[in-house]
Amino acid sequence: MSNYIIKTENLCKTGRISNIDLCVPEGAVYGFLGPNGAGKTTTLKLILGLIHPDSGSIYYDGILFTAKNRFTLLRETGSLIESPSYYGHLTGAENMEIVAKMKGLDASDVNDVLHEVRLYGQKDKKVSRYSLGMKQRLGLAMALLGRPKLLILDEPTNGLDPAGIQEIRELIRSLPSAMNMTVIVSSHMLSEIEQMANVVGIINNGEMVYQGLLADLDPQGNQLENVFLELTCRSESL
Repeated sequence: MSNYIIKTENLCKTGRISNIDLCVPEGAVYGFLGPNGAGKTTTLKLILGLIHPDSGSIYYDGILFTAKNRFTLLRETGSLIESPSYYGHLTGAENMEIVAKMKGLDASDVNDVLHEVRLYGQKDKKVSRYSLGMKQRLGLAMALLGRPKLLILDEPTNGLDPAGIQEIRELIRSLPSAMNMTVIVSSHMLSEIEQMANVVGIINNGEMVYQGLLADLDPQGNQLENVFLELTCRSESL
């Protein structure tokens, strides 16, 4: 995994993150770990062009990300940031069909993706009647439409029951081999990242404190836990 699908250099947003050098290898599940408020969502929004950096650079597959080429580069990117967007008066399937049209995709992909996120049986129900976990699954399904090359997920297991969490973990782990995807998944929960990712980046107070293979950080089985506990305690004392 020597090629980076996402690389940032000295990425800064005043008051939020400082000098973030993110290196996401192609074909990885990259776990972006940090306490609440550490700067994870800000970094992901910058990568997607939802907010603008004060300084620094972002590269997609070695190509500098700019306002001019943003839509071209993001065409092969799926994302779920914070809470999913949807039309509550429409069914899950109708919401998916709208997203498919916006992406210029054939609606035939909709049912396949709904099966993958275990939502097919509820596709004809209005989304206003969905549980929080079902809405989260719908957001993930929307992000998966078109089988993007890069998938960016911000706390994707929020609101899911234990069985749903396990299903989403298994799905995320399978994506690099099954669909040739790279996944960036953020979480404030150490257990989530340990069970999904093979590469990890740890952020605290807007700064990167570690980046590399999960196995390299945790050769004795407890180093990652000690690092994360230290960061969490430090953040809570501020």
